[in-house]
Amino acid sequence: MSQALQKKSALETKNLALLIANEELALKNAEIEKQLFALTLVNQTLASKIEEMESQIVEINDLAFYDPLTHLPNRRLLLDRLQIALTNSARNKQEGAVIYLNLDNFKALNDTYGQNFGNSLLQQIAERLVSSVRVSDTVAHLGGDEFVIVFQTLGLNNLKAAGHVRTIAKKLLKALSKPYRLESIPYECTSSIGIILFNPPVSSPTELLQHAAIAMQQAKKEEGNSLRFYDPKMQETISARADLEDELRTAIEKKQFQLYYQVQVDGTGKAVGAECLIRWIHPERGLISPTDFIALCEETGMIITIGHWVLDAACAQLNEWQKHPSTRDLVLAVNVSAKQFSQPDFVKQVVLTLYRHNIPPKFLKLELTEGMLVHDMDATIRTMQKLCKLGVQFSLDDFGTGYSSLQYLKKLPLHQIKIDQSFVRDIAHNAHDKTIVHTIIAMASSMELNVIAEGVETEEQQQILMNKGCSTFQGYYFGRPVPIEIFDAAMKSNYPVQEP
Repeated sequence: MSQALQKKSALETKNLALLIANEELALKNAEIEKQLFALTLVNQTLASKIEEMESQIVEINDLAFYDPLTHLPNRRLLLDRLQIALTNSARNKQEGAVIYLNLDNFKALNDTYGQNFGNSLLQQIAERLVSSVRVSDTVAHLGGDEFVIVFQTLGLNNLKAAGHVRTIAKKLLKALSKPYRLESIPYECTSSIGIILFNPPVSSPTELLQHAAIAMQQAKKEEGNSLRFYDPKMQETISARADLEDELRTAIEKKQFQLYYQVQVDGTGKAVGAECLIRWIHPERGLISPTDFIALCEETGMIITIGHWVLDAACAQLNEWQKHPSTRDLVLAVNVSAKQFSQPDFVKQVVLTLYRHNIPPKFLKLELTEGMLVHDMDATIRTMQKLCKLGVQFSLDDFGTGYSSLQYLKKLPLHQIKIDQSFVRDIAHNAHDKTIVHTIIAMASSMELNVIAEGVETEEQQQILMNKGCSTFQGYYFGRPVPIEIFDAAMKSNYPVQEP
């Protein structure tokens, strides 16, 4: 073979090798590109997962520390920030404060229009609160209709800080009382605010909130749209109230109550009846007057249970009186609370109690107060009429001190009006009291109602009342409230009824 052919063959061989090498390189490049593509997919997946995890972390953080409805800090975050605020206040001696805010009658809105309306109002409340305070202040939503605002760096002077917070609170009350629009319905509401400064120091953020809440409840008792500062003495009152409530529940369970009886007489001095008055015989504190516990019973609803017991015990006593000549004609007056009287089954309770003790209804007289007539006059009249048809009597207690309207008074199936003792006390020396008593008696006479005066303590008072036309009397001049044993003994021996 010639040298030229040899060179050509070698060149072709070399080119073929290069071609094969290039094809192998191309295959390797393709494999690398495939691996790079797969790696890109993996990176994209990892990035998506990381983004999803970060979103979940944010969402978890929001759920843990923020209210989902208003997007305000919740109780957990609030307590953290309160702890920081307390620490800073202790270190720099700057005053701080907490405002505890509650909407008035929020439940009525939810009950009337539904939860969506309530939620819309809460969101608008949150917006107004945030826009009314500094960026550095914390506005939190505890749930329901309760909001809390934390203020820091209010200066070194306690009184100035209190004045500053009071001014802010008044502005908040004004801002929150402006009209809202819930969907297409205009709506107005008010709020109650409790305030506490970081001074005096407290042991924990939770205690601080509790104190602010107590002040808020005091503001709410003032019919709302008002503010109150926390007073440490208030805490003592609240604690004493809680203790008394516990003791009252024990008293109901262990039957520590007893009825006392105060005689009622006519113009000749003859006993015509009595009023039964509850007393609490405390195992440690002895006899406790109803003025010290009845109001709490009303607030807690325990008055219903106690009222049932009083009615039953009174009818049981009437049954005993029916067995003796000296007491068989006595009418027994029983005080009835508004909550007890408004119970749907009250008429049924009275009827069953009378039947159980075999008592003629005419010997039971129920005493109502004027304040009871304000809430639902029509329902009150219907209940009274049902019991009157059976023969039960009614007396209007403390007449002249409440809200009686002559328009309604003439509709009430009453048998008696009781003149309040505040008009009797000074009747011998006060011309105004004489005029009031004369007017009451004249009005009652025109309506054919019996009149009984309570709080009669002297013969002079009785004589003046008799001259004005009063026919029945009750008071210390004739006898104090006493246990049944003393009362019955006095009935048999004919007055006066003496204390034990």
